[in-house]
Amino acid sequence: MFDLLPDDPVIIAIVLILLSLIFFTYLLLRRTILEFRDGMRGGGR
Repeated sequence: MFDLLPDDPVIIAIVLILLSLIFFTYLLLRRTILEFRDGMRGGGR
């Protein structure tokens, strides 16, 4: 199982950065889509 993990810490860091970027992009897109749907519905305050 752990044979798949590279010993190079640089590769591990790059993979972690990519995963976090994907995660934050997903959160940002989700929030934007939800706010856009609320705006289309005539919602708001």
